[in-house]
Amino acid sequence: MSEGDTSKLNKGPMLGIRHLQVIMLFLAMVICYTMRINISMAIVVMTDKATEGSFDWSMQTQSVILSSFFWGYVVLQIPSGEIAARFGGMILITICIAVNSAITLMIPILTYYGGWKLLCVCRVLQGLSQGCLFPTMHNLIGKWVPVEEKSRLGTLIYGGPMLGTALQMMMSGFIADSWGWPAIFYVNGAIGAVWVVIYVFLGSDSPQRSKMIGDAERLYIQTSLGHIGEQKRIPTPWKKLATSLPFLSLIVIHCGHNWGYWTLITEMPSYMKKVLGVDIKSNGLMSALPYMAMYLLTFPFGFFSDYFIKKKWLTINWCRKLSSCIAEYGPALALVALCYVPPGDIVMAVAILTVVVGLNAGHTTGYLLVHIDMAPNFAGTMMGITNCFANILAIIAPLAAGSLLQDETDPEQWHQVFYLSSAIYIASNTFFIIFGTSDRQSWNEPVSKKVIAGEEKKAEKIV
Repeated sequence: MSEGDTSKLNKGPMLGIRHLQVIMLFLAMVICYTMRINISMAIVVMTDKATEGSFDWSMQTQSVILSSFFWGYVVLQIPSGEIAARFGGMILITICIAVNSAITLMIPILTYYGGWKLLCVCRVLQGLSQGCLFPTMHNLIGKWVPVEEKSRLGTLIYGGPMLGTALQMMMSGFIADSWGWPAIFYVNGAIGAVWVVIYVFLGSDSPQRSKMIGDAERLYIQTSLGHIGEQKRIPTPWKKLATSLPFLSLIVIHCGHNWGYWTLITEMPSYMKKVLGVDIKSNGLMSALPYMAMYLLTFPFGFFSDYFIKKKWLTINWCRKLSSCIAEYGPALALVALCYVPPGDIVMAVAILTVVVGLNAGHTTGYLLVHIDMAPNFAGTMMGITNCFANILAIIAPLAAGSLLQDETDPEQWHQVFYLSSAIYIASNTFFIIFGTSDRQSWNEPVSKKVIAGEEKKAEKIV
């Protein structure tokens, strides 16, 4: 029976252990992102002079705090894929959330005694542990999710960051208003700790190691993924990657996307407060609306992308590029439009911000899938590399915004931030449209296979 030919196999129960693993991984993504972005909401209250015990931090200091998470985040992007392959994804994701939860619970106390510098140390450590998040997810999805279910179950898992962002922004305002800003961190940390306890008992690296899964479901997953028998690991072609223009275009667009996305996610609450004059409760709800829109839009993007390819209305290559154009050019134009919204028109400003962030959902069916299209054997490593560079940009983006925002109440200075993000969106996607491709790369296959194929062709000519 060939890989993916599982129609005659017993798939086990309709809701099996693989679905339980997917739900736990989805929740892991939600929790990680709540702890990743909670500071963006909390810092609005922490620096509010009307709040008792507030911190007198300049906009530049706040930008350093907001970017400090990524100082640690970029470190483990590339090596964590190799670590997950060797030691298994379960232990890495468990350590990731356990460390984040413990630090999150300690942030209020450490900030009171150590100020913004110790807060930055906490954020760096959180970023360091979350550096293994996406490569580990790739590893676990590759072990647990059958080929036939990868689109819908993969979309569910990778929708977690958007939902986590939206929920955090919605909850933070009410939590801070009711119990003070430290409660934001206490709630996040407690939820993460509960997840860790549950996952220790329910989680597993793979169907082979799971003690809960039935034989039928295990065989179904292994047959679908071609994991029956000895699995040989192919050496990564580092030189080919470094000299591949299509791969370099992936780095460029991933960097450009992250610049715009993380500028918005870190600075939007402050823009709502300082320019639009929205109170903390409304701030949370309005800041969450764009990310909820982004989460919901991932599903139609996924459906129509598959539908266009199935109907052969577009090639895979142009379907990916169309999605990326919507995800990058759309927000770029919307950010320019935001600069022309009349002062005080909160409804219009929030509507445009919702469009800006919501259209970013197209990247999940755009350049993110090109890693797999180009070289499925090295998709995890490629994602680690592009994500590493992209998150270096995520460090720079809030710092650049802070340098431009000498007076955070001045709309003109915010317009400079929006124009810069818009230009980067356009330039990076244009580079990808010109040089990017979804065509399978020759270096995806092991050298031995290509040599054998060449020898066979020579033999045919001789005959």
